[in-house]
Amino acid sequence: MRIGEVAAKAGVSVRALRYYEQQDLLHSTRNPGGQRQYPADAVERVRLIQRLYSEGLPSRTIREILPFADSGKVSPELLELLGVERDRMDRQIADLWEARNRLDDCITEAREQDRHLRHPPAGPLNGTGRES
Repeated sequence: MRIGEVAAKAGVSVRALRYYEQQDLLHSTRNPGGQRQYPADAVERVRLIQRLYSEGLPSRTIREILPFADSGKVSPELLELLGVERDRMDRQIADLWEARNRLDDCITEAREQDRHLRHPPAGPLNGTGRES
């Protein structure tokens, strides 16, 4: 199957397929004219790669997972790999919540400053320099 056909059937760009090859996630051969030729299961593999990306996995992890997908077997190594990725995501989520909370603090502080600028506290002077 040629690159354009795989791209159309899988719903991805030709550029994405080239990237997957660069990342060693997808493999092709070259015909005598130098055109890429993909195996019949390339469309399903691309769909799997897309799914794994959409689940937040980086290329290096997808590259490690694909042999397990090829074998069709769940192993302790696969479960460990997936667990490590889940833990990484949990840390990222915690970091994002912490950053969001800091941003909320900045927003609250900015609103307080804005409120004080718009409505300064009443003091002994009425703005004319004389007491009221």
